[in-house]
Amino acid sequence: MKFEKTELSGLVVLFVGVILLAFTFFSAYGFLSGSLSVLASTDLTELFGNAMAPLIEAIIRILYLGIMGWIGSILTIRAVQLLKREKETVPTQPQVKSEIKQPASSAKAEPKPEAKESKKAENPERAPVPEQAIELKEEAKAK
Repeated sequence: MKFEKTELSGLVVLFVGVILLAFTFFSAYGFLSGSLSVLASTDLTELFGNAMAPLIEAIIRILYLGIMGWIGSILTIRAVQLLKREKETVPTQPQVKSEIKQPASSAKAEPKPEAKESKKAENPERAPVPEQAIELKEEAKAK
């Protein structure tokens, strides 16, 4: 089983993206399963000061996990697109189509005269047939 360069690079990028996504989810699980403590104090200023450090730490971790998940998903999407494009460009054997050729005389055959007359009867406002046009010109000259 031999891989081409683009297919191999697509697979490597896909596995890196999936590993990065898996690590992100395990880190998020570890972060969320940690102990959470609620601070209580009577002084609002002291409470705000004590709560800021853990809050900033939590925000940094959330941003870190968000960026890791974003990069992992982009890598995975690009790898899938690369592998799809590689599969589409693989040359396939052209299928031979058998064409049935019609004789040239039947392809350019004029419709039957009955069909022309039926079209005349259906649409009397159409332009006159060449014979009628000649008769109309002769009548115009006679007048």
